[in-house]
Amino acid sequence: MPELPDGLSIGELARRTQVPAPTLRSWEDRYGFPRPRRPAGGHRRYDPGDVALIEAVLRLRASGMSPSAAVSQVASRTGQAELSVFAGLRRRHPALIPQVLRKVTLLALTRAIEDECCAAAERPVLFASFQQQRFFRQSQDRWNELARTARAVVVFADFGKLAAAKIPPPDEPAPVRVRLPADAPARREWTLVCGSGDYPACVTGWEFPGQREGADAARRFEVIWSVDPQVVGSAAAICAQLARSYRPGLGRLLASLPSQSPPPASADLRRAAGLLTRMTGYLEHAVGQTHRRPLQTQRASRAPAS
Repeated sequence: MPELPDGLSIGELARRTQVPAPTLRSWEDRYGFPRPRRPAGGHRRYDPGDVALIEAVLRLRASGMSPSAAVSQVASRTGQAELSVFAGLRRRHPALIPQVLRKVTLLALTRAIEDECCAAAERPVLFASFQQQRFFRQSQDRWNELARTARAVVVFADFGKLAAAKIPPPDEPAPVRVRLPADAPARREWTLVCGSGDYPACVTGWEFPGQREGADAARRFEVIWSVDPQVVGSAAAICAQLARSYRPGLGRLLASLPSQSPPPASADLRRAAGLLTRMTGYLEHAVGQTHRRPLQTQRASRAPAS
């Protein structure tokens, strides 16, 4: 097949690399790699240099490395690693419905996921982004308990260099801390990913700018969440890439992730997720009304008597 003017087709890429097209699509869905372009016709088009990148992944796989670890290592070398969990999921799964939620609602949603993991006695791989170290400290005891039974726990925030460099000993389970630099897009995000075979779930949101003057609980985030195994797998892979990029030497965490792409969500699961999305929207509306009432009461008490 000749090389097309706008790049290689997925069939040609598969022929040159000896990697089946379904596997390439699976890598794209799960890891965002290789990253195709989509011209006006909508078909995938790849750069010729993607052939060498895929061959590098195959060499790492031949050395015994898991698919996720091999893809992450090659992607981090070439700058293809995602820098934002929210943006990465929107790009890979455009059908996800974003919602604007206050922090108090977002906190309730993440706590529900954490508690369900504990109640189900799962041994998940957990990732969480707290933005600031002080927010993590408010939940540190809770996360130490989660780390006691999880396979791996990684938390992101603006940790100091000494705090981020500490490795918890095996007999004192605690989350592994990853320091996010000031210019990292993930610093403005709130994220929780529960990578579990029986109970996958994730939620991530980015904070709207210019909210320093308002109450902390009323800060607004644009949020997406899912219990679709494929979406959660993508979120876990992005978080693992971030962990490895900002703290080299954490490649072992990638080995904790499932090596095979999970099946797509069933129709029943999609219907249930749609219902829960609507319920979350109603909950947010109720929370907003509750927050506005005290302010209205204060204004009424200050009004002059007629």
